[in-house]
Amino acid sequence: MAKNNFSMIPDHFRAFYVDSNHESSIKKLPYSILPPHEVTIKVEYSSLNYKDALSARGLHRVTKSYPHIPGIDAVGTILEDSTRTYKQGDCVVVTGHDLGTNTFGGFGELIRVPIEWVVKKPDVLTPLQTMIMGTAGFTALYGIHRLQVEGITPEKGPILVTGATGGVGSFAVFALSKLGFEVIAATRKNEEHDFLIRLGAHKVLSSVDDLTTSKRLLNPRKWMGCIETVGGTVLDAVLTQISPKGSVACCGNVLGVSLNTNILPFILRGISLLGIDSAYCNRNIREKIWEQAGELDLSTLPNDYYEVIPLKELHLEIENILKGKLIGRNIVNL
Repeated sequence: MAKNNFSMIPDHFRAFYVDSNHESSIKKLPYSILPPHEVTIKVEYSSLNYKDALSARGLHRVTKSYPHIPGIDAVGTILEDSTRTYKQGDCVVVTGHDLGTNTFGGFGELIRVPIEWVVKKPDVLTPLQTMIMGTAGFTALYGIHRLQVEGITPEKGPILVTGATGGVGSFAVFALSKLGFEVIAATRKNEEHDFLIRLGAHKVLSSVDDLTTSKRLLNPRKWMGCIETVGGTVLDAVLTQISPKGSVACCGNVLGVSLNTNILPFILRGISLLGIDSAYCNRNIREKIWEQAGELDLSTLPNDYYEVIPLKELHLEIENILKGKLIGRNIVNL
């Protein structure tokens, strides 16, 4: 039965459904369960992010109400747009905002979202490539954008990337290398050094513990900038080792949410600490970053950077990402 003038909208759709007890399963759900927003999208791909795993397991109050469908990323085609901004069949991308946190997300075959959340897919990217990038890659590029706004260019010195095998970190290594920066990758996963070198890292630090051994208020100047994805003691230590007028773009809290630092790096070296909130960044910046992504030639990513999985394998990969075992990106084929 048609819901409106667009008869292509089905009565039901499949989704990775998390119930009120935080138990997950693949369910066939009625279209009417979706929120009453302006745009209905048939999802082609989504991707798995750390926030999705937290939502799927009911952790850290990422999602406040259940049952729920996670998935903070989605790419697909327009089935209905009551604002007439897009036409039926247009390929669009939705990342960030409230998708997959408290609004039913991309782990379902259909989503309904506000028009403000929707960005047209860049012509130079395939739908799959947009999700290889996804929120993780978008966050990495947003961090790089913030460093560039601060005047940090390749000739000014190397850039450190912490948590370099994760979704944000690995894409940051790739993108920075493509942009001509000398990239230093930091990871505890010694077995993944070759992976990071193939992504574009010039050097790999064997352990992030190497960053945190000194308790001095200022340490030798090592990096002009940093994409810092783990927080905690690593962020504390990185701030003491940034070169004068350098910047740290911070976007993670895997090691904790506390910041224990001192003012000397800021008043003696003039460094900047930049917060990266990719979920709610300015729309103009969001569109600009997606266009810039098309200039990176994502086809040159290593073949093992991502894996495409069906919905039924999501629960296994959610466990892997929560245990820190996921390398690169998992793309969910809807």
